[in-house]
Amino acid sequence: MGIPIFVNGSMLLLAALVTVVYGNYVREQLALADPFSYLVGLGFVVCLLGSVLLHELGHALTARRFGIGVRGITLELLGGWTEMDRDAPSPRVDALVSLAGPAVSLVLGGAASAASFVLPDRTVVGQIVFQVAASNILVAIFNVLPGLPLDGGRALRAGLWALFKDRNRATAAAGWAGRALAGVTALVAVWLYQLNTLTIFGLLFVLLVVFTLWQGAGQSIRLARMTSRFPLVDLASLTRPLLVVPAGTPLGEAQRRRSEDPRPNVVLAVSDSAGNLTALVDPVAAERVPVDRRPWVAVDTVARSRDAVPALRLGLTGEQVVRALQAHPAAQYVVTSGEDVVGVLRVGDVAAILEPRRPRPAR
Repeated sequence: MGIPIFVNGSMLLLAALVTVVYGNYVREQLALADPFSYLVGLGFVVCLLGSVLLHELGHALTARRFGIGVRGITLELLGGWTEMDRDAPSPRVDALVSLAGPAVSLVLGGAASAASFVLPDRTVVGQIVFQVAASNILVAIFNVLPGLPLDGGRALRAGLWALFKDRNRATAAAGWAGRALAGVTALVAVWLYQLNTLTIFGLLFVLLVVFTLWQGAGQSIRLARMTSRFPLVDLASLTRPLLVVPAGTPLGEAQRRRSEDPRPNVVLAVSDSAGNLTALVDPVAAERVPVDRRPWVAVDTVARSRDAVPALRLGLTGEQVVRALQAHPAAQYVVTSGEDVVGVLRVGDVAAILEPRRPRPAR
């Protein structure tokens, strides 16, 4: 359907682990020989991956239904995720896209449950169908818990978005709900382990899930804070002015001219004999040149061609600037007005606005 599918290397670890664990289980339950029992375990892994993929396709196809592009689906150790090219335009669409995945898992679980009642007990097919039913129903229930990064957390965000009329505030609140959910899950897992209801393997697996939830919730909170600062990204004020020197100018001389320029944060650039801008000096490469060599090194040797540097059009909004930086990662960008280059944007300047460093407390 034109949607790229990516498989993280961690998925291979999960596949091997489930193959061995489930292979040992069916060997004891159905008295199967080792090679065949592990083959059955591998079959269950294939069914499990197929279920996860269908879950994510539920998100992806629903997003497409509302005009949201899908960049790809990634399958990894603890499930999968769908990357979309933009946020949902409204709380209603956000909720529908979020709940589409659990709905698919619930349908799969229901269909597999019905099939498990029909199939004979203590058979290979019956065992696999039962496990597919149980895993999909469990995934559906767990995913609708109200906390990011779970699907239920996205639905919670949609509800809070409709209530607060502020997506960033709703995202932060749903992120904190996810952290609370992770903490409660960890406490319940430890309690069940102390009651000998949960094995050490089960405890470690749940704690891995808790860690993933905590990290995902933290990323959601951080993203909400960053997104709320998008309007502060003013391309015109962040653009650094250019000091253009002719090709062949010694690096030391170019740096001297820059130090004498009264404008702040001047960026060195190189022009050809006709005065056309051809390159931008790479500040990292320039600093690597020993001071005593700079009078003898041409500025061209530490510069990047203008064509190799991404361009941003003056007049973009803060959100448009950030999206452009995400789409074309680089250390610096030329800022243009029509066909003219008016300056340079350093990605570090944008990062300083989106994630300002807190001052260290005085001792």
